[in-house]
Amino acid sequence: MCGIAGWAVHENGRPWDDPEVADSMARTMACRGPDDQGIWTDRHATLVHTRMAVIDLAGGRQPMAAEEGEEPAATLTYCGEIYNFRELRAELTGRGHRFRTRSDTEVVLRSYLEWGEHCVERLEGMFAFAIWDPRRRTLFLARDRFGIKPLSYAQTPEGLVFGSEPKVILDHPAVRPVVDLDGLRVLFSMARAPGESVYRDIRDLPPGHTLVQGPGGEVTLRRYWQLEARPHEHGLKETIGTVRELLESSVARELVSDVPLSVMLSGGLDSSTVAALAARALAAEGAGPVRTTTVTYSGYSDNFQADLVRSAPDSPYAQAVADHIGADHREIELSTADLIDPVARRTVLRAQDVPAPFGDMDTSTYQAFAGAHRHSKVALTGESADEIFGGYSWVHIPDLADEEQFPWVAFEQWHPGTRAGLGQGLLSPAFKSRLDMGSYYAERYAQAMAEIPRLPGEGDEERRAREICHLHLTHWLPRLLERNDRLSMISGLEVRVPFCDHRLVQYAYNIPWAMKTYDGREKSLLRAAASDLLPEKVLDRPKAPFPVSQDATYTKALHQELAEVLADPGSPVLPMLDVAAARRVIVREGDDQAQDWLHRMNIEMVLQVNTWLQGLGDCLEL
Repeated sequence: MCGIAGWAVHENGRPWDDPEVADSMARTMACRGPDDQGIWTDRHATLVHTRMAVIDLAGGRQPMAAEEGEEPAATLTYCGEIYNFRELRAELTGRGHRFRTRSDTEVVLRSYLEWGEHCVERLEGMFAFAIWDPRRRTLFLARDRFGIKPLSYAQTPEGLVFGSEPKVILDHPAVRPVVDLDGLRVLFSMARAPGESVYRDIRDLPPGHTLVQGPGGEVTLRRYWQLEARPHEHGLKETIGTVRELLESSVARELVSDVPLSVMLSGGLDSSTVAALAARALAAEGAGPVRTTTVTYSGYSDNFQADLVRSAPDSPYAQAVADHIGADHREIELSTADLIDPVARRTVLRAQDVPAPFGDMDTSTYQAFAGAHRHSKVALTGESADEIFGGYSWVHIPDLADEEQFPWVAFEQWHPGTRAGLGQGLLSPAFKSRLDMGSYYAERYAQAMAEIPRLPGEGDEERRAREICHLHLTHWLPRLLERNDRLSMISGLEVRVPFCDHRLVQYAYNIPWAMKTYDGREKSLLRAAASDLLPEKVLDRPKAPFPVSQDATYTKALHQELAEVLADPGSPVLPMLDVAAARRVIVREGDDQAQDWLHRMNIEMVLQVNTWLQGLGDCLEL
């Protein structure tokens, strides 16, 4: 896994030839590629790469150039894993290509030389890459189907700047970190549209898209993949079997690595299924045991209190799975001091570029990835099973699912603890009026609904289930994938997501809702597909999100930080706040710590926004 960045000027642009900018980009991306770095440049383009070596440790250096005869043909900077690279390599060899390395990087480069911009349609995996083609004077950017790997860009009068993360693009002197009111709407949104960015002059390349900057500076976006609505022709038994086969294939392909690999195991159905299938695949190869990692908090299991969405701690379930599959299991125990550590929290904010309301969930996820990195360089997770198999609670609440709104936003607005908006509970009425998130969500929802592929003649329930699945995959999942990428890469860990195999997602998208919930429970189909893999207690476990701290000491520490922000008249977040309400929060006593995580999200967001605004300086334009 790697970091990529660079720029290309068009024929009328003034060349940027400052090597210090490229060096700065490489330093900014060092966490994404601690093993190596490289810079390639000519008069019109510069490509930057930092490498985390996973496949062909000696041969996969980048940027990688290819020649045709004695002429340069293309140069690539690439981040990702192509899981069908061996098959593509064999096909390309048959077409006359000669390979110098064993890496999937060279397969991507040769695929471009053979199929041009349509090469992406043949690539299976997670990827983001840029190719400079000197023959055509074009810069070609591409991103995988679901946006597992990030890629952003900025258009300037001279040309185009790109990078794995906005912070890398902001190293370039032609791009400023300007944030306006539209950017703040994106910041506080729980349903960002594909391509939206908090920064005014930066865009994300949408998942499943390519971008070409032509010789004259013209920029063309092309969608090369999207979900298709097709009739589902299998019965229940065959559907369960097909889901199992697709999962087995996906997990087996994603185990390919020349470095140690593990599974992030929560003890829930999704990650436990991945761990069990990984254990079987490794055993079949005479390898193993599979490594697994679980995160918990000091005293969490002994003092656990059930809350709105968590009925039990993860550790006992994760241990049961590890024992069942014979895993080499490790538990990472975090203390309140770990969670409140200012270095860790600033690292998390820096990793994600912009604030998020998830607080200790983000910090503990980062530290869990860092813990996994101590014995592995690659980790598989169970991310995206909820999106494709219907695992979220709001999907199963008819009044919320039927609202003309993103269902998770409807849930947020329905629940008393988040009715003001996730992380927005301390904003002033005047500032919230300026944000007008209601209009923002209505516009984004209308756009999202217009893009959904449907089958004619579907009943209301099936139609709505299809819509909700598509909304989750396009407007909810990308945020989770970005979060996983940023928090894992800052830890030096590559994260893979077997449930995001596009073959599996395409198949599951067309499975009728009645079949996905055939026994009346969430994720019935996945549970059936994994029925012979897991202990009964794990198969029957209700969905539970990532754990949060229930230590009152953590909340008190947040209150103290908030008090310091409120006491400083120079705090840049103050004009956005209902200061009186924030002061009342500080003196709250006797909170139910099991439910207090929703209250903490408001404080966490205020604290992060304040720190972030301090770094923006005069680039906030309201």
